[in-house]
Amino acid sequence: MRSVLLITTGGTIASVRGAEGLKPGYSSGELMRYVGGLNEYYDIDTLELLNLDSSNIQADEWISIARAIHGALPKYDGVVITHGTDTMAYTASMVSFMLQGLKKPVVFTGSQMPIDNLLTDARNNLYTAFAAVDCGIPGVTIAFDRKIIPGCRAVKVRTMGFEAFESVNAGYLGEVFADGLHPLTPIPRHPDSYVELRDDICRDVFLLKLVPGINPDVLDMLRRMNYRGIVIEAFGAGGMQFVRTNLLNHLKALTDAGIAVVVCSQCLYEASDLGIYEVGAKLLSCGVISARDMTTEAVVTKLMWALGQTDDPRRVAQIFNTNYCGEITLEN
Repeated sequence: MRSVLLITTGGTIASVRGAEGLKPGYSSGELMRYVGGLNEYYDIDTLELLNLDSSNIQADEWISIARAIHGALPKYDGVVITHGTDTMAYTASMVSFMLQGLKKPVVFTGSQMPIDNLLTDARNNLYTAFAAVDCGIPGVTIAFDRKIIPGCRAVKVRTMGFEAFESVNAGYLGEVFADGLHPLTPIPRHPDSYVELRDDICRDVFLLKLVPGINPDVLDMLRRMNYRGIVIEAFGAGGMQFVRTNLLNHLKALTDAGIAVVVCSQCLYEASDLGIYEVGAKLLSCGVISARDMTTEAVVTKLMWALGQTDDPRRVAQIFNTNYCGEITLEN
């Protein structure tokens, strides 16, 4: 019988109706009452770590979650974390970077409807999460809508639909069929190994989405606000305007000031490639880092994590040229 720690953090799955709408209310024990049958198959302990709407989960909470998981890993075969869906992809990405060398299953899940609703997806998502531990699918993942998604590749793409998450630019790791959960990639069998907790992060990171004709003074404002890292969602494969409204000089001032600037695409699928067009080449000449095919959630959290490890923008660039947990596709 597998031993599993269930960590609860709040979210829709644990929500009850209050005077102003849904808010987290159920304890970990109350959640378990709705899926009591799991106790017949798993040795389950619970830890009620937080009770927050995931919109309120920020850097301090990421650190608390990572530390709780790290402390539990020697004692359990896997960890399941319930979490609100709105920022789950950010949390799963950040925890992927914080837990270096992770070989055991760490599975995030939640739901689009509270667990006490007759039509809820919560119970099936929890069953899927525990099945991922049973199968030994390693690393940080998200279990949702009968699929297992790499934590650093997950994106929430629907606000109401049960197919709320997709795996972007990477395949699913598992899927539930009528005969159970099928791993979709070979599961490596690793001996227990040391997991390094690296939870130093930088909160001074800003995400800027370009729109045609954006005022270049925005970049100067970010420099004056002492941000250490900026993620820019550029157009297409990595375009940024330089005719009439020229952003390039302002961008160069950022990198000259030692601010790490990472450029990703506004497109959900496929990679940014700054080597295709003149506009991309001009960006590279300003000293930016290409995010390639990473999700925005992974880019933001990786930059926060990278700046927690080093103050050197050159070392940050090296970190972005390293694949830590399947978050990026690098050329051979």
